[in-house]
Amino acid sequence: MKKVSVIGAGSWGSALAVLLANNGHEVTLWSHDPKEIDMLMKEREQKDKLPGVKLPENVKVSGDLEETLTGRDVIVMAVPSPVVRSMAGRMAPFIKEGQVIVNVAKGIEDETFKTLTEIIEEEIPGAVVCVLSGPSHAEEVGRKLPTTCVVGAKKESVAVMLQDLFMNEVFRVYTSPDIMGIELGGALKNVIALAAGVTDGLGYGDNTKAALMTRGIAELTRLGAALGGKIETFTGLTGIGDLIVTCTSVHSRNRKAGLLMGQGYSPKEAMDEVKMVVEGVYSAKAALGLARRNHVNVPIIEEVNKVLFEEKDPKEAVADLLLRERKKEHTNLKWEEE
Repeated sequence: MKKVSVIGAGSWGSALAVLLANNGHEVTLWSHDPKEIDMLMKEREQKDKLPGVKLPENVKVSGDLEETLTGRDVIVMAVPSPVVRSMAGRMAPFIKEGQVIVNVAKGIEDETFKTLTEIIEEEIPGAVVCVLSGPSHAEEVGRKLPTTCVVGAKKESVAVMLQDLFMNEVFRVYTSPDIMGIELGGALKNVIALAAGVTDGLGYGDNTKAALMTRGIAELTRLGAALGGKIETFTGLTGIGDLIVTCTSVHSRNRKAGLLMGQGYSPKEAMDEVKMVVEGVYSAKAALGLARRNHVNVPIIEEVNKVLFEEKDPKEAVADLLLRERKKEHTNLKWEEE
């Protein structure tokens, strides 16, 4: 048994707290919101974001950050990507040297283009920062539906320790040293999922979505590899696996926001309607900036940015993608000689 704290009591943080407690660990679930703390203590349920999933008795709910972080074997950061830096800064004074911190959010900081693990390392230099990611909607993990994820760490011993921490009969965990690839796959697929939602909102069919997802993974792989991620990672659970679930699932907030925009909502109206942080909106600008800095062609990401930030009509964006200049699907394949 290990002592584990989960920072952030939203849907994903609550689902992981339940999973870890059911695995026999001593779990503290921290929230900044007194109303949320009161609800979790009284109801033993995240009624707003994860209804129907009860917190086990061995989950302690707390609003005391110092107490939550002191004497922990592992700390899980489950806060939305836009607040990872500020939260890590708040945590830093209470973190011991060598503390294992697992980031489970997905995103890229739009001002610095840094991944979330890079941000945590910057704010808490003495920590051992890892990542858990994959096709894993909180609603299904909370209901104990079979799920697979990948944990990324610099040292194999740490990755195996975390694999043992999270893994059970319905939650299978793989290990990988490619932290950068895992982070980029998780962040960039959210941008593609916005586009997938837009096609749903416009009433387009399965052909359209299949094309978008296929070309989306091509963009994700090109950009991710240019930034130091491994191609194998983008063909695995935290690349194509996460892309599939986020582009197709009714639980996906990114897909839902895109769907609403395809139906005529403005980006702000769509995010307000979703009522949770739409990570892809925050990652889209950073993804485009990274692509331009590294001279990587990302036409889908470019069109998503135009819809989000330049008021481009979504139907026009799809048309412009289809009417681009003709290309080969794979430039490395050779023709027979004429």
